[in-house]
Formats: sequence, C-alpha cells, structure tokens
Amino acid sequence: MGLAGLSILTSSVGLVLVGHGSEFGSYKETVEELVAIIRKRSLFVTVKSGYMELTSPSIRDALSSAVEEGAEKIIVVPVLLGESRHTMQDIPRLLGMEKGQNHGTFFSGSRGDVPVAYCKPIGADRRLAEIIVDRATEALKDFGLGTTNGLTSEAGAEIFEDSMKIIRQLLAKDFERMDPHIVPIVERVVHATADPEFTRLLVFSNDAIETGIKALRDGADVVADVKMVESGINAGIIRGFGGRVLTYTEDERTIRLADRMKITRTAAAMQTAAEDGLDGDIVIIGNSPTAALAVADIVKGKVAKPALIIATPVGFVKATESKDEVSMLAVPYVITRGVKGGSAVAVAIMNALLKMTR
Repeated sequence: MGLAGLSILTSSVGLVLVGHGSEFGSYKETVEELVAIIRKRSLFVTVKSGYMELTSPSIRDALSSAVEEGAEKIIVVPVLLGESRHTMQDIPRLLGMEKGQNHGTFFSGSRGDVPVAYCKPIGADRRLAEIIVDRATEALKDFGLGTTNGLTSEAGAEIFEDSMKIIRQLLAKDFERMDPHIVPIVERVVHATADPEFTRLLVFSNDAIETGIKALRDGADVVADVKMVESGINAGIIRGFGGRVLTYTEDERTIRLADRMKITRTAAAMQTAAEDGLDGDIVIIGNSPTAALAVADIVKGKVAKPALIIATPVGFVKATESKDEVSMLAVPYVITRGVKGGSAVAVAIMNALLKMTR
C-alpha cells in the first residue's frame, strides 16, 4: 500500500510526538521541525508535540489539541532514543496507562473518550546511524581532514583555484559566449571531469539557476537517485537553509515496490520520494536513466512537481532518451546531451549551485 492509501486509513488519526522538554528553546524547535516534516507527508489528520516538563504544551494539552483538530484516535510516539524510566513509567502515567501498557483512552470532555496507542521509543536504526556518520564526517574539518586524498582544506583550496585558472584560460572564448549565470556551473563540471566537451553538452532551461537558488533558500529538500550522488553533495549548506539531502534506494517501501512492480530500485525510489512529497524540492539524478524516466512520469502524471530537476545519467541504454524526456517537462532543468554524464557531473552542478546560493 502506498502512502496515499495509508492516508485514507489514517484520516481520523492524530499523531503526538512526546519530547522530554528543556529550558533551551532550540530543543522545542528541533521537535517542531520533526512535526513539520511529518505533516508534509499528509498521513495524519493532525500532528502535534507535547512535553513531559520544562516546555509547553504538556502531553495532555497536545492530546486535547489533536482532538480539537479532528483526531478520533491518537498515536503517541516518544521522541527518545531508548527504553528508560521516562518511556516505561513516566509517559504511560501521564497518559493514564499502567506500566507496560501500550493502549488506553484519553478523556476528551463532550466528545467522549478517545483511544490512544502508545509506541516504543525510536531505538537503534540504520537511518539514525547514517545521521551519526554525517555528523562525525562534518567534524573532520576540526582535525584538518575536511577534504579527500589526505589534503588539508587550505592545500585543497589552493589546488582547486589553480585548476580553475587553467580551465578559465583554456575555455575563455567559450565562457565569453555563455550566459554568465551558468559559467560557474560549467567551470565546476569541467573541473570534475577534466572534459572541456561539457561546455557544449550542458543544457539549462531559461529559469533553472534562478529557480534552483530560490528553492534552496526556501529550504527545499534535495532528492538524489543514488548514495554516490548524495554523499558528494555539501549537505551542510543545505541544512543551513532548512533542507535535507535524501536518497530513497534503501527505504523499505522502495525495496517492496521494486520487487512488486519488477522495476529498478532507483525508479521505485523516485516513486517513494513522490509519495513523501516532491513539490518545490530539487531532484538530482547522476546515475540512473530509469530514475529520470520515473521522475518524468511523476511530473507528467501531476503526482508532484519539483522546483528543479538535474539529470545527467550516463550510458548507452536509455540515458539520452531519459534526459530528452526531462527537457520536455514544464519544470526547470539542467541536463547533459547524449550519453555522457555521471554522478560526478550531477554533484558538480549541485555544489556549484549551492556556492552561488550561499
């Protein structure tokens, strides 16, 4: 069952996230960001947050608010990592449940009793492990290890600038004929590939750069077709604007869909992403032609409309056709002509766009 079907089943169900609470306002802001992300998926009639102490609203007030907004049943999820006295005793007590009980009723006045289901805490999960690795990777710069190949940031920057000088000299006439808005992106792609031919292979829709910058500044998510593309994007800049870098190939929903529909994992991943909501986001495809074709079908079927599509899949099977399909959509795009492209090209385009946005 897709999310659309699930949302029908949960149309009268409210969700309450329970946090511990803190004297620091940033704690509530973090929980509220989670609430906003879940609301975007439109699965529940309402999504609220409640807190055990130090922060308002209380858990009971959050339950009451959920009922007022139409919840006839309520699911309560503790936004805590593991089992503890809070999850096993304190929160059940505040919900009017006995220790170890996972369901009960919440008295809602004139509307009668509302059933409440209490969930386990978040627990250990591969997706959390990936976040931890991301945080640790970001901290590498504190040891002067922020770039690859053992180079310090300073040394890497110097080599990069020397390379860019060579590229600008080599392609000066080509750059003079280009729209100045796209030159930084073309430079970055040539640098990533050591292939000057990309000055002729890159194609930009008229409003691609402006639309991409606006979407990023508005906090758009960036959805990549494969992990290789995701890992190359400067996620820190995107988080600074309120967005995320996402890949759905390892999502359990994607795996089930690919098996059931007999399609590639990357094509199924785009359908999963569309179910979560792609409107106003940026889709970046560097590897998979079938992912690009899936996005084209999603847009043509009016399931979702991204703000920008970056499509540079490489290969001799469907790569050219998939990029042609993207170029015919009523969505701003950046593509490469023909069989050339690849993850490095897509990442170079995205990181150049991020630098321009910042």
